[in-house]
Amino acid sequence: MNKINGYTEEEAKRLVNFISEGRKRGQTLTGLFESYAAKTGRAKGSVRNYYYALLRCTGDKRVKELLSGKNLKAEKILPFSEEETDRILKEILIRKSKGASVRKAVLGLAGGDDKLMLRYQNKYRNVLTKQPERIEKLMKECGLGYDDEAKKKLEEEINGLYDRLASSLKEENKRLASLVKKLTDENALLKLQIKNIR
Repeated sequence: MNKINGYTEEEAKRLVNFISEGRKRGQTLTGLFESYAAKTGRAKGSVRNYYYALLRCTGDKRVKELLSGKNLKAEKILPFSEEETDRILKEILIRKSKGASVRKAVLGLAGGDDKLMLRYQNKYRNVLTKQPERIEKLMKECGLGYDDEAKKKLEEEINGLYDRLASSLKEENKRLASLVKKLTDENALLKLQIKNIR
């Protein structure tokens, strides 16, 4: 049986028809990938990747026939401008500073759009790896301490807490020592009184 990029021709035809019909009904590609994945037991990412790989097979006569008249095309991905990149990164950093994971931050930022979420996540990881100084600069612009600054602030807070506890314990020790001395003295007086009564 002939295969097209790992799918049989029949599987490829079913996918193309499924996507084509769904697009005619106004469904999003993301939703269609998810539905097709659930229907076939394939991973959503695998379905998406196969679809885009199929559209790039422009030299394959079988693929041309399969796509003929279906009006299917890959959505063009526009690169982020520098301003958009900074805005996205700042939002991710702010959400992370409030305890969100990168994944949760980008999912919220993308409004649940998996494709956009993946783009945001890839952009963040790419900049973090290749331009860590940009991340540091954006954190400062957002008023978020970078690692060294955050560590210093935390150490100061811990030291302050330790000093307050130590001071409080010293005061409590003084109070208890005074009480012990008072009770010891009272105990000695009672012993003398008992001795004198006999």
